[in-house]
Amino acid sequence: MPPPPGSTAPRREWAPRLWEGLDYFAFLKLMATNRFAVEPPYWYIAGIMSVVTFANTVARWAQEAQYGDRAARHQLAADPIFVLGHWRTGTTLLHELLTLDGRFSTPTTHDCFNPCHHLLSETLFKKHLAFLLPKKRPMDDMPAGWERPQEDEFALALLGEPSTYTDIAFPNNPPMSPGALDLSGLTAAGRAKWQRTLLQFVKRLALRDPRPLLLKSPPHTARIPELLQLFPRAKFVHIRRDPLTLYSSTMKLWTSMAAAHGLQTPRGGPPLEAKVLREFRVMMTRYFATRDLIPPGQLVEVRYEEFVPDMPGGMRRIYDGLSLGDYDAVRPRVEEYAARNRDYAVNKFELGASQAAVVRQQWGDLIEKLGY
Repeated sequence: MPPPPGSTAPRREWAPRLWEGLDYFAFLKLMATNRFAVEPPYWYIAGIMSVVTFANTVARWAQEAQYGDRAARHQLAADPIFVLGHWRTGTTLLHELLTLDGRFSTPTTHDCFNPCHHLLSETLFKKHLAFLLPKKRPMDDMPAGWERPQEDEFALALLGEPSTYTDIAFPNNPPMSPGALDLSGLTAAGRAKWQRTLLQFVKRLALRDPRPLLLKSPPHTARIPELLQLFPRAKFVHIRRDPLTLYSSTMKLWTSMAAAHGLQTPRGGPPLEAKVLREFRVMMTRYFATRDLIPPGQLVEVRYEEFVPDMPGGMRRIYDGLSLGDYDAVRPRVEEYAARNRDYAVNKFELGASQAAVVRQQWGDLIEKLGY
């Protein structure tokens, strides 16, 4: 259904809401916490979700029965490599470049949007239900598809863990899980449960494919201590970008995602602006406070504006810095990817003088610390 007149939401290509990947209990929690504030044009979607999420729960029990014990006993061949960075810094680009190395595996959109049954339903979705996804992501023109690399944060949210991504479902409501971004809003028991859910998901992925995992989720930028507790030998790549560019681009990201996957028509405005300003500060403050916990040789930092013009050289620095092995075998694929995407049009956003002043006032110390 198109947005009503006057809405700031962009017209969306039809696709199921990602919340159709929830299990039933997480669906009930999402609805109840938001006081069932589904707007009338989206009532039918909530009805579909109530049926689909119940089926997901049954499938989750079946998946656990078939794979749960094996996954719990499975020993990872190596700790994951994490791609970190604020939204719109180029984390997706970096993730896709790293997946060109056949020595690594990564969760797909199917894994992350259908975590309740991803091991059981992989063939069905990838071979027969490709039409359910749009060809492009809603926030930019990068390709979409069940087989594309995806953020594990979606899987965690759909498995019922607190996440800032649940704000997408009810974009006009207050945040459902304050403190989820850096896990500061969780109790000790809640953080332990979050870690167990992530570890279980990682082990299920490794059970299917034993190659070292590449994981990319911007929220993980604020969770380094919790990640190191699970994976002490994990390696990290952090990418940064001009924060004045990030502000407008992140505003578009959340508006586009809410239009594509929300149960309300997003109104944007001051609440969204406050969310973007707050979460950048939370994420980057937490990152700077904890990055020194990462052992030497396990972190490389990348600057977007230097990386994009020379992707092959930038990838060489990542491989050398993290001791990832033979880069020469991978470089031709990186060069081909860079050539193929040379004409990709990056969204450009003009930040008004008043907005720029607010951003500089709110983020000034972090802008300086990031080197911009």
